[in-house]
Amino acid sequence: MPIVTSKEMFRKAYDGGYAIGAFNINNMEIVQAITDAAAELKSPVILQASQGARKYANSVYLVKLVEAASELHPELPIVLHLDHGADFATCKDCVDHGFTSVMIDYSSHSFEENIEESRKVAEYAHAHGVVVEAELGTLAGIEDAVSVDAEKAMFTDPDQVEEFVNKTGVDSLAIAIGTSHGAYKFKPGTDPKLRLDILAEVARRLPGFPIVLHGSSSVPQEYVRIINANGGALKDAIGVPEDQLRAAARGAVCKINIDSDLRLGLTAGIRQHFTEHPDHFDPRQYLTDGRANVKAIVAHKITEVLGSDNKI
Repeated sequence: MPIVTSKEMFRKAYDGGYAIGAFNINNMEIVQAITDAAAELKSPVILQASQGARKYANSVYLVKLVEAASELHPELPIVLHLDHGADFATCKDCVDHGFTSVMIDYSSHSFEENIEESRKVAEYAHAHGVVVEAELGTLAGIEDAVSVDAEKAMFTDPDQVEEFVNKTGVDSLAIAIGTSHGAYKFKPGTDPKLRLDILAEVARRLPGFPIVLHGSSSVPQEYVRIINANGGALKDAIGVPEDQLRAAARGAVCKINIDSDLRLGLTAGIRQHFTEHPDHFDPRQYLTDGRANVKAIVAHKITEVLGSDNKI
């Protein structure tokens, strides 16, 4: 199966009460882990590349890695998505290089500027058979080139969503309901709560329209402990409760972004490997352990959070 867009994927997810995992990729091992898990569990999947991933690996390498995964798993619907495209030029470059989905993130600009840039991207992408995600509201936290102080973060205003979608023509919308980027999402001792009331109101105003959640890693504590026990120094890393993400997936949320959890799993595997095998220096040895952790995390997300298993 060739790399596809998310159009049909999201329609089925919305109607079926589940979400598709959008997992960030940076190298071959991560692509292998994600797609192997998805194929075994018969789950559609989105592989997404951030600005940092494109700078690190180059778009050409990333596209070819995803094409290889698609060739190895011909039964698996795979979307190749640009995560947090900063402007029209970035989105255009990804469309021209074979991405099947792009995100334009102009949410830090004015409402009017966000509409105009998102509309421009949608027009170009649609003319080339590519779908578009935009963002309304601003998430706190740090992810590659995206950095927003907590005091500058804003929940999505439901009063704006209909005008935004109608004027831009985008295919899905990322909203801010309390998630945040990075591994340090909430302070210890707090009771993290997503604003599911905002999600419900957005869904009421945009019936059948796919909603996206960014910053949705749960920061599994077992991997944080492994990292810290093997020379790491991750203090107070806390993520989004998985039961709240599952509740969102049963509603209008069709795409849930997961990045930090994969980084934690990969790092934990590598750190633990070097502690147990200080004489090893072959990347194939320690990356195998890291890849296994990433695969286990993806499998857990598919079955316990997204509900997307056995959907192909």
